[in-house]
Amino acid sequence: MSAGSPDEPPLQAFNARSIGPEPSGATPLEPEDLEGLIPDFVAIRADLNQVEFENIAKALPWAQRQARTLGPDRILEYGFVLTLHRRMFGDVWKWAGRQRQRVTNIGVEPFLIATQSRLLLDDARLWHTQSIFDPDALAARIHCRLVSVHPFPNGNGRCTRLMADLYLASIGAEPFSWGGASLDQDGTSRKAYISALIKASASDDYDDLIRFARA
Repeated sequence: MSAGSPDEPPLQAFNARSIGPEPSGATPLEPEDLEGLIPDFVAIRADLNQVEFENIAKALPWAQRQARTLGPDRILEYGFVLTLHRRMFGDVWKWAGRQRQRVTNIGVEPFLIATQSRLLLDDARLWHTQSIFDPDALAARIHCRLVSVHPFPNGNGRCTRLMADLYLASIGAEPFSWGGASLDQDGTSRKAYISALIKASASDDYDDLIRFARA
């Protein structure tokens, strides 16, 4: 893994800016977030991407086992969302699994995070029990509404996409492919994903998001 190069500014320098090096639509890491960085060799965005990727890969087998054994009712709990985020990012960030304490460019006020997340998950369990939506439509709603709450300082998209996949796995359905491309970097796939996410959030029309997730 790279420790940086002379022609690439350090991660801290990037994140002193208001937008930072994150892909479009992502929540910038603030200096107080960076204080929680655990690996001491991380100097540039590529380093951070790599250690986060490795941490998520390590968490996936555990998450998939939980989906199969716990079932949808226990997957769709706020405590599980916190534990999942901690498993995905706990080797990288000291604040992994803790809800954010600051206002961000996306999401509800911090004091509303737990309440809004629990309301969404209560709705999702009811929708599942009463078969209000088909599995893909319900999974898309779980992702879209959780990401609009934005429970964490960072990693919300990845965590809430995995929540949608784990719900599908918990009922024996095929997880989403999410366009078959990385959504953590700017490009055509991310633009299509962000556009579908905004449309779903603004109009309650999830068709584009579902089509993208199954593409």
